[in-house]
Amino acid sequence: MNFNKIAMQGLGAVCLAFFSLGAWSQTAFPSKPLKIVVPFGAGGVADLTARTVAQKLGENLGQSIVIDNKPGAGGVVATDLVAKAAPDGYTLLLMSNGTAVSTSLFKSLPYDAEKDLVPLSVLGTFDIAIVVNNDSKFASLADLLSHAKSNPGKLNIGSINIGSTQHLAAELFKSTAGIDAQVVPFNGTPALLNALRGGQIDVGVEILAPVLPQIKGQALRALAVTGDKRAAALPQVPTAKEAGVRNLYAASWNALAAPAKTPKEIVQKLNQEIQNALNHPDVRKKLLDMNVEPYPSTLQQAADLLSSETKRWGDVIQRAGIQKQ
Repeated sequence: MNFNKIAMQGLGAVCLAFFSLGAWSQTAFPSKPLKIVVPFGAGGVADLTARTVAQKLGENLGQSIVIDNKPGAGGVVATDLVAKAAPDGYTLLLMSNGTAVSTSLFKSLPYDAEKDLVPLSVLGTFDIAIVVNNDSKFASLADLLSHAKSNPGKLNIGSINIGSTQHLAAELFKSTAGIDAQVVPFNGTPALLNALRGGQIDVGVEILAPVLPQIKGQALRALAVTGDKRAAALPQVPTAKEAGVRNLYAASWNALAAPAKTPKEIVQKLNQEIQNALNHPDVRKKLLDMNVEPYPSTLQQAADLLSSETKRWGDVIQRAGIQKQ
């Protein structure tokens, strides 16, 4: 009997079992619940988008997904938490325009979003609207622009907090339309709406979802939306491009990202399952009901969006002379 041959065969069997186990372990992701860190409070459009997608994504992955709300500091706290998390696919970030804006808005950040994160997929985009009080003398965007050009420096455009997507969209509207106007930031949507209804400002620039009930109730009038197509909820309202501001495009968006060194196999699996979740009819309906347009994307498309938005909003911040925080 050749004991050496038997020993080698036994060793080979052990090695084969070991490598097979290792290969099985690599394909076993996920083996525990995942977490999505959301840089906003509960109940907003971004939070509800994350929860809607997370429910179906968790079903697809066979694991529960916990939503961890970490609002404040322009999303820096939430982003830093994920950027420094273990790159194992279990801690994800809900990215937004804020992720791109923060790069140019803050003097320094404890992370580099494009280097320390890997975008997994865009989740959806949602419209920004240019609105006036329902009894405003401006019946169209053309009326508003004509007035602004005839009365330089007298038009007041309201938005929310400095550095927010809405604030930067208002600055972009002002520069793209070529008008001399004042952009007035308010501390939140309720304050903006009160100023608009009270006549302290002439026009507001705000994400459509929170002002849609006011538009439907005829308290506000939408002059245009700033996306690349008309809003499904307001098909009669033109885009800014259709209304005469041809180069104006501004839309808010959300995406999911993981720490940069997450294994490629896990990144690809998450991308595929996120796309599957977004393409599910129930998820699409829930998002569309919130005026969020589902946007399943490839890994490259998600990375390109973050890169292009970082540059675009950085240019807006620079042109507007917004001081870094």
